[in-house]
Amino acid sequence: SRALANLSCKDDNNKVAIARAGAVGPLVQLLRTGDAKGKAKAAQALSILANNDDNQVAIVRAGAVDPLVQLLRVRDTAQESLERHS
Repeated sequence: SRALANLSCKDDNNKVAIARAGAVGPLVQLLRTGDAKGKAKAAQALSILANNDDNQVAIVRAGAVDPLVQLLRVRDTAQESLERHS
């Protein structure tokens, strides 16, 4: 997922090509089932791909919203725990 993020970072054509090649589904799957680092990298790649309107639709249709929200909740909970113990 890091390579995809790097490829799509500055080039809109690459963002479209990556999504059309079918990368969104596997990134969403990694977001659902990966370890913490894998989930973070998948979220990063999806964030970059989402800078394209067509890709936004594909990302939502692939089911990324729920796992992205879940990732946010986990990070918020971890942050709150760190703040309580500081």
